[in-house]
Amino acid sequence: MADDLKAWIAPSRTAVLVIDMQVDFASPEGALGQYVDMAAVQPAVAAAERLVDAARGARVPVIFVGLFTTPETDSPSWKERMRRRGGDPDNESALCREGQPGSDFYGPKPLPGEVVVHKTRYSGFAGTDLDARLKALGVDTLIVAGLTTECCVDSTVRDAFSLDYHVFVAADACAAYEADIHAASLKVMELNSAILTDTNAIAAAWSR
Repeated sequence: MADDLKAWIAPSRTAVLVIDMQVDFASPEGALGQYVDMAAVQPAVAAAERLVDAARGARVPVIFVGLFTTPETDSPSWKERMRRRGGDPDNESALCREGQPGSDFYGPKPLPGEVVVHKTRYSGFAGTDLDARLKALGVDTLIVAGLTTECCVDSTVRDAFSLDYHVFVAADACAAYEADIHAASLKVMELNSAILTDTNAIAAAWSR
């Protein structure tokens, strides 16, 4: 597997996607930090930082994909679903507002010149130019990290596979707020659309 991985994720063909590692999703000071114990995601944030450092050292492109919302981009169907479940979408839907501290990247952060893709839906490919940017880089292989495993990571991975990318998930650099959901989501992605690996294996492959 180690020798195969080296060829499969060769820097000439690979990009790292960091999904939604933002203040509102990962920091105790963010919007979800008021309700969720963010201790669960901190190991993944640290692993993502190591992954990004390894990618930069191997000259692998790092692309940051983040949720950046405005009232105009809020999904009517998402808000209606929340309402039908008894929630208050007017008070609960303002995550990662564009230009507000909650949308800032948390943990690994883009360097000048690195690509940042703004999205308004779960998948990094939905309504964005991510696919075009990857094709312009000559990339056919993706290593995906980020938050949360079962939501925006999973949605992006599924779309990437449907677009014929070879997809690897850095399992230790992803997290959900509940361990069983994280584990189940990894199992589903491994079954259907991705190969699971981890930050140490990726860094070792790039260093050989």
